[in-house]
Amino acid sequence: MPDMEKTTQDGFLAVLPTFQQFSGVEDIARYRALPEDWALAVADVVDSTGAIARGKYKAVNMAGASVISAMLNALDNRELLFVFGGDGAVVAIPPDGIEKAKTAMAAVLRWVAQELDIEMRGALVPVSEIAANGLEVKVARYQASPDVSYAMFAGGGASWAEKQMKAGQFRIELAPEGTAPDLTGLSCRWSAIPARHGQIASIIVVPAQGSGDAGFAALVADITALLKTEARDGHPVPEQGPGYGFSVTGMEVETQIAPVAGNRMKVRLSVIAQWLFVVIVDLINRPIGGFDARKYRAEVALNTDYRKFDDGLKLTVDIDEDLTARLVERLDAAAAEGVCRYGLHRQDSALMTCIVPSAFRQDHMHFVDGAAGGYAEAAKQLRTPD
Repeated sequence: MPDMEKTTQDGFLAVLPTFQQFSGVEDIARYRALPEDWALAVADVVDSTGAIARGKYKAVNMAGASVISAMLNALDNRELLFVFGGDGAVVAIPPDGIEKAKTAMAAVLRWVAQELDIEMRGALVPVSEIAANGLEVKVARYQASPDVSYAMFAGGGASWAEKQMKAGQFRIELAPEGTAPDLTGLSCRWSAIPARHGQIASIIVVPAQGSGDAGFAALVADITALLKTEARDGHPVPEQGPGYGFSVTGMEVETQIAPVAGNRMKVRLSVIAQWLFVVIVDLINRPIGGFDARKYRAEVALNTDYRKFDDGLKLTVDIDEDLTARLVERLDAAAAEGVCRYGLHRQDSALMTCIVPSAFRQDHMHFVDGAAGGYAEAAKQLRTPD
């Protein structure tokens, strides 16, 4: 049973295990159960693959990241446990933040419909309800860099919460028309990041129903080991950071964060000015006003969430055809043995959506997905063996 004496956020985080290396993330014994008086805020885009097919790939990722941004701002930028899923997110909410989280989620759902012209659904699921159905929300953290860690979820509880949301349970209704969430820090300025080793592979691997933990853990360990044969474990962002190609689509999506339409030209000009400033600082290779552009770009690469565990393994990796073939061979064998189900989608580039409280701090966070369907397409292809 969860330790009910550690229900506050600070108390729970103080005892939460942290992985310094991604290998070992499959060891569920190292995770800790979320207390039952917490809740999971879950949201996703309805028919995300259809939205992507209509060219709304940036907007879909922005919608998913907006859930995290809104929760961080609503809860006063406290350290939160969350996972970005491409077209949605899961956020663990401490008991004293549940009402604020509900209000923030309602505002996000309205904003996504109103400004991005996308339908998004959301729910706030009590962990006590998950426990009553025989599952747990187990959590650990992976230290992606010295300044940023990302939550890893296990135990099946988060997946159950998402299924309940899709069934209409624990539903959060849209806030009144005109309501806008606080999305301070959310940005979408980077252009697509082209594959350097052959292709960007979006991979989702989940346990097959009834499979044991040991077989799935061995599979995840094998996949992690295979990726170690690729440069930087298949990291899709160059070590020196992404290039400065300007994304007009990203700027337009970010402009829609402005709560009042009259402010949007001002926001658009501000985004362009900030981009030009960063490019100039990078070109002269000298800090200006305490900002070091090249150092910032390198931090972007370090702080990226290209691999995660969310009741299964999720990867956005830059790999060659040979490694892809070896991964597929291992995954097919595991699927045939009843160990897993998986989806793998290939594309030429990756997309990045960011939460940057300040460019002068090192704790900026960067969420990566494939640029042509990504996790949404991989999830659609999630399959069992023929």
